[in-house]
Amino acid sequence: MTPHEAPPLWRQLQAAAAVFQAVRAGGSATPAIAAVPPALRGGVQALAFQSLRQLGRAEALRSALARRPPPAAADALLCTALALAWDEAAAPYDAHTLVNQAVEAAKRQRSTQPQAGFVNACLRRFLREREALVAATDAEPRARWNHPPWWIDRLQRDHPTTWQEVLQAGNAPAPLVLRVNVAAWTVDAAWQALAEAGIESQRVGAAALRLERPRPVTELPGFAQGRLSVQDAAAQLAAPLLLGAIPREQAARLRVLDACAAPGGKTAHLLELGVTDLTALDVDPARCARIHENLARLGLSARVLAADAGDPAAWWDGEPYDAILLDAPCTASGIVRRHPDVRWLRRDSDVAALATVQARLLATLWPLLRSGGRLLYCTCSVFKAEGEDTIRSFLAHNTDAFSLPAPGHLLPRAGANAPALPDNLPSDHDGFYYALLQKRSSAHLVA
Repeated sequence: MTPHEAPPLWRQLQAAAAVFQAVRAGGSATPAIAAVPPALRGGVQALAFQSLRQLGRAEALRSALARRPPPAAADALLCTALALAWDEAAAPYDAHTLVNQAVEAAKRQRSTQPQAGFVNACLRRFLREREALVAATDAEPRARWNHPPWWIDRLQRDHPTTWQEVLQAGNAPAPLVLRVNVAAWTVDAAWQALAEAGIESQRVGAAALRLERPRPVTELPGFAQGRLSVQDAAAQLAAPLLLGAIPREQAARLRVLDACAAPGGKTAHLLELGVTDLTALDVDPARCARIHENLARLGLSARVLAADAGDPAAWWDGEPYDAILLDAPCTASGIVRRHPDVRWLRRDSDVAALATVQARLLATLWPLLRSGGRLLYCTCSVFKAEGEDTIRSFLAHNTDAFSLPAPGHLLPRAGANAPALPDNLPSDHDGFYYALLQKRSSAHLVA
């Protein structure tokens, strides 16, 4: 294959089906995609992500086409083809092309060769009866919304007026949003540089630019020089919320803890806004390496420790912090646009288990905050058990804590239905929860 020759679609479908199969077996899509040869990886990721966003529909269609599923590899290939082909408006290729190439993929792989005829028969029938089959599967919530039933039920309880919009947003690809390093560049200068490179963008936050069309970061002027980072517009609220409207000179005097910091986006943002005394923790040494890499590209530095935020005795020097950012481990239910495998890997029981972890971290870190200091609690979750419920319980048990204005639950609703962010700029953003707490004192961090 020459450098300019695209890999055949059947090869991409084979690899995408392997990712699909790995997720169904309980594995993350990230390592499965990383194992794909570089020449195939971009196309395979796009196909795999679209397939995972339509997994519920694909499985319902396969059940309608075949009483019993074929072996795992063949079933993954069949469902991948159905996921990509069922919606003509969103299909990446003509349905007949997808079917032909899926059958070719089955014939060319040892693990699926014995079922190639079965895959062919199912997909040809699907082409003949597509309208009726799709209509029949519309009655199944898992097929209609492409989320697990427990997820749908929880959203209906938590957000009875907006749950459908949240689910619909979760099935759309996420936009590429950039954070401008305001310590090195202005937002206007960044917008102008992108425009001169033929890259259209729109301002969607104080330092955020959303690209009209995703581009590889290597094509972005200023990225290699540390002037730009990729970060969702809702995630970019964390650092300004924690610091408040204080000048850089005051931010430089603060002692700050980023308690669950990897991969370092919020850490970097705090540094860009003027913080100089910052400790960034993550329990995983490999993820700490990611923090170092991201800070090095931006020309920033922080004290990075591979440590458990829930065990301060192992790393805390006893000096209180002026500000603590707790981006707590969660279900990641608010970022399924970027990680469509999450919805299929999580279980309903995970929500309560993670809420317990979040409550423990809050209780453990709160004593590390000085009187008058601030703690920003956030999760990339749309479930109230990981946001509003956790904070309500914490405030009930900690009379020295009170709430400051914060966005609360930011729900992902795509396009025109997206709510305004706190700066009143509309944005197609991820799902987040933010609560800003202050420790009672006569002197506060911010007047």
